[in-house]
Amino acid sequence: MKLTAICVSVFSLAAATATLSAADAKVSYETLCAKCHGADGKGATTMGKKTGAKDWTDPKVQAELKDETLTKAIKEGVKDGDKSKMKAYADLSDGEVKAFVDYIRAFKK
Repeated sequence: MKLTAICVSVFSLAAATATLSAADAKVSYETLCAKCHGADGKGATTMGKKTGAKDWTDPKVQAELKDETLTKAIKEGVKDGDKSKMKAYADLSDGEVKAFVDYIRAFKK
């Protein structure tokens, strides 16, 4: 019985953390990502154009983009040879990364 209560508590805490991360995803996105990817997700900013940021509102881009690819890009960054196109955010938790992926998916029209 104690083990069940502990498991329920851990699960509830994990769910609350994931929800909190999802709620903060917009603020975090605006702080960390919008400079290049744009607040609207179109990647039409000066930096976005320089780095080739994708238009996340385009259904074709969304269809071709896998969650695993987004997760890897967020955690490891994006490079073109030796040139960094996107900074890595390795310090983000899995829940925070998932919240970013979900937020990016919400740009799809």
